[in-house]
Amino acid sequence: MTEIRTGAITLKGTPTDLAGPELKVGDAAPAFLLQNNALEDVTPGTFAGRTLVIATIPSLDTPVCHVETKRFNEQAGSLANTKVLVVSTDLPFGQKRWCGAEGVEDVVTLSAHRSSEFGEAYGVLISGGPFDQCLARAIFVVNDAGILVHVEYVKEVAEHPDYDAALNAAQAE
Repeated sequence: MTEIRTGAITLKGTPTDLAGPELKVGDAAPAFLLQNNALEDVTPGTFAGRTLVIATIPSLDTPVCHVETKRFNEQAGSLANTKVLVVSTDLPFGQKRWCGAEGVEDVVTLSAHRSSEFGEAYGVLISGGPFDQCLARAIFVVNDAGILVHVEYVKEVAEHPDYDAALNAAQAE
């Protein structure tokens, strides 16, 4: 049975549960199988040898997620040997439409719509409430050996992550 972290985050001040463990720096990054906006399967092996910044968000169609993805897109090109992945449960078609409309080309949007496994493995699957089965806002930086070197679970879904901390962790790799 999946671990439920009761009240792990808030959604506009309301305590919200997350399914899955709370990952820590030094943990091995969980494997994943996601879908890109060309409907292709994507795994960590797709980006072998690179540092990954994995940003999980509830939906590209929300204001904070919109700004966050655009900001990471602006920074992504300056990160050597690094790929920025933005993961949500939005359908790949919606992700592709949003990226095209916003001129987002330097981050890779990935969809976790086919399974709750990614959200549970990374401890970001919202359990209950209006965002049930969406992903919470979090940032994971994974070095090229597959180890987490930065982890941030944003305590309030409507707030921004610490961009500088994530980008500095990626640049240090």
